[in-house]
Amino acid sequence: MDLVFNVTADWSGVGNAGQGTMHMGTDEYVYSAPANMGGKGVGASPEEFLIAAVTACYSGTLMRVLRQRKLPADSLTIQTAGIVEDFPAKTRFARITVNPVIKGGVPSQRDEYQKAADEARNQCFIGKTVRDYLQYEVGTVTIASNG
Repeated sequence: MDLVFNVTADWSGVGNAGQGTMHMGTDEYVYSAPANMGGKGVGASPEEFLIAAVTACYSGTLMRVLRQRKLPADSLTIQTAGIVEDFPAKTRFARITVNPVIKGGVPSQRDEYQKAADEARNQCFIGKTVRDYLQYEVGTVTIASNG
């Protein structure tokens, strides 16, 4: 079965001087090129949308993997960094690193949480889509208390 996902973007202005509104479902997001790349720095950037898509997929996948492996976790926070290299000459995404913080986990099972984090990276279908074009990795896995 094929699934279709639709997004509509309204843009005004030329190049980095412009900005737009992204329509996804019933939500709207203002976006522009980031200030550190010569843009307006208004709202989110296309770079942040890419990182957000990988992060959203990874977070849900990681929680599913933790449940399947019966590893305790009350909630997750995923801190993600995206590295763009060779700006402004060639400008390409080089790496996305997800750093999961697992709240309510068991510190003595750290190795098992690391394996689950790596497995989630391999299963996240959006991550699988981008990994042929950039390095997609799990960084630091932190097990935190709920307090």
